[in-house]
Amino acid sequence: MRRISRAEKPLKFRYKEGEPLDLIKEFIKFYKPHRKIFILDISCALGIAAMDLIFPLLSRNILNMYIPDRNLRALIITAFVMLFLYLLRAVFNYVVHYWGHIVGVRIEYDMRKTLFDHLQTQDISFFDKSRTGQLMSRLVNDLNLITELAHHGPEDLFLSVIMLSGSFIILLNIEWRLTLILFAFIPFMFYFTLKKSMQMRKKFREVRERIAAVNSQIENSISGIRVSKAFTNEDYEQEKFNEGNMTFRISRSNAFKTMAEFYSGINLYMNFLTLIAISFGGYFVFSGRISYGDLLAFILYTNFFMEPLKRLTNFTEQFQNGMSGFERFREMMSVTPKIQDPPEARELVNVAGNISFRNVSFSYESDQQNNILSHINIDIPAGKTVALVGPSGGGKTTLCHLIPRFYDVTEGEIFIDNNNIKDFTVKSLRKSIGLVQQSVFLFTGTIRENILYGKIDATDEEVIEAAKNASIHDFIASLPEGYETYVGERGVRLSGGQQQRLSIARVFLKNPPILILDEATSALDNATEIMIQRSLEKLSAGRTTLVIAHRLSTIKSADEIIVIDDKGIHERGTHDDLIKLNGIYCQLYNSQFKGFM
Repeated sequence: MRRISRAEKPLKFRYKEGEPLDLIKEFIKFYKPHRKIFILDISCALGIAAMDLIFPLLSRNILNMYIPDRNLRALIITAFVMLFLYLLRAVFNYVVHYWGHIVGVRIEYDMRKTLFDHLQTQDISFFDKSRTGQLMSRLVNDLNLITELAHHGPEDLFLSVIMLSGSFIILLNIEWRLTLILFAFIPFMFYFTLKKSMQMRKKFREVRERIAAVNSQIENSISGIRVSKAFTNEDYEQEKFNEGNMTFRISRSNAFKTMAEFYSGINLYMNFLTLIAISFGGYFVFSGRISYGDLLAFILYTNFFMEPLKRLTNFTEQFQNGMSGFERFREMMSVTPKIQDPPEARELVNVAGNISFRNVSFSYESDQQNNILSHINIDIPAGKTVALVGPSGGGKTTLCHLIPRFYDVTEGEIFIDNNNIKDFTVKSLRKSIGLVQQSVFLFTGTIRENILYGKIDATDEEVIEAAKNASIHDFIASLPEGYETYVGERGVRLSGGQQQRLSIARVFLKNPPILILDEATSALDNATEIMIQRSLEKLSAGRTTLVIAHRLSTIKSADEIIVIDDKGIHERGTHDDLIKLNGIYCQLYNSQFKGFM
């Protein structure tokens, strides 16, 4: 068994990594729709910070004045004031913890919707080079981290600034020399924090990339579980997964190592500051510069001073996680589709169905030196059926995919009713084209939902009529749950023929003027093929139809048959004409029916 590479490199896009300030500016824009709740959250956080600053002052007054002066009335009033403030603080805490998180959840929702909508606009070529697991990781895992940053980030930062500045001012008023001694160590602490923060940002971004690769491996293995079991390659799949999982483990371990260094250093600095406050504060008490009440207030404020530092350290972790997720979000949003509507694009309506390929050539981006199609010229009159035959890899499917602009031609032009297809909006163009492929994709859900995909707003009567036209209504009606029958993931609970007829029903419901049949019966048994062929003939009636077929018996009645490969068109004509020509088509036909003629 071959050795799997240590780590499959995650998908990369052309994207310049943004500066932290640029990321923050762009991130802030997502707060705008939720600014009222955000302002409420921050206002309550401000109230909590203000009350936390007041409590030590009240405690100081009790120790320095009310108890020595035996002022019971002032003591009771202060106690009730503190009780009221504690109750009010509890209300503010509820707002911060509930509505603050609601802000994060709504921002996550907005981002996920924005990203999913953006993915829907991407070209087929984008998904050709993307891995499903990585895309899912960006939609789910990365944005989960942003929720915590969206809630706690501004709140922790705001509270820290208020608490630090407020504590500093009050500490100066209590004993300015002791305050300056404490704050002399702060620059060293901030330098350490900044240095480790930069390291953590790099490490956590790598973790996000690795988990995306693991997700992609899981999705690929589970999707192909039948293949792996059929070839008894479970051990091989486990080895592939273990390679990616080990890479993720190492990456995450390195990130936690950096985080451990960060927290250990921060805690050491905090404990050191507490030791300084107690030691030097005790000295100032002995020397008569401050009272016991002042020392108590000073230590309390030192603890309050520590709290925002702890918040800042937590914020640093959230920021690294959240910004790495947001950076990947922005990276994905920077990918623009190459196939877009021009400013003057118009709707394609009243389609007759005339199709013209004029000197069309095509090559994929990854292999631009080799053309898949070369100088193709085809005219298909409205309502006619044209069949494409030739060797596998000869460009037949690619040619058909150029009509709905899944890809754009490298050279030449394609016309519908004498209008360049690039002059129409992509959506209206694709609405006019129905596609039935050999490989059927059914969405997880019911039979009704899958047929409705051809026309989302169709009535029940229209769905049933489409199913009847596709010769599958009787089968559906025989099921206990009828049209509400669950088809399983990708239609796994249905046979190949049943899946194909459902896909045909979808196109009947869509009712497009142009139809593309891409080897729609090649994977079916003869009896099922005959049944589906009848449905396809009914579907093709009155429509401009392109048929790709390897089973030549299915295209004998086509108005024109074209033999094509990557060098171009070799033969064209009706079935009888090409048989008389005794060329490539005749050889293909005879080879398929050898022994039956």
